[in-house]
Amino acid sequence: MKTIIKTDKAPMPIGPYNQAILANNTLYASGQIAINPATNELISGNIEDETKQVMENLAAVLDAAGMHFSNVVKCSIFISDMNDFGAINSVYGTYFDEENAPARETVQVAVLPKRVNVEISLVAVG
Repeated sequence: MKTIIKTDKAPMPIGPYNQAILANNTLYASGQIAINPATNELISGNIEDETKQVMENLAAVLDAAGMHFSNVVKCSIFISDMNDFGAINSVYGTYFDEENAPARETVQVAVLPKRVNVEISLVAVG
């Protein structure tokens, strides 16, 4: 059995997918980009602000599922420029306890939706 997770505190999907699916106590959250859900505007300016918005969007999805970052077991980070890795990692790291941080990969890609610089998805277990 699966439950669709939906919250207006994170951006609405821009295609045929859901913000997250909860199946057997495991949450599969779709990739989030730096869209402010209150204004539906992209956050731009610097990679730190963009990453913070992505993480806040993921926090809202986790909250809608009754979870938080301590439940996260895996993250996938997609970035447009590996030179931004340090700045992204700095912001990302503030959301996790380093001793219990999730597994993760970071991959540089050619282009992301809406030409953003970072997209992050996650898997969490309740």
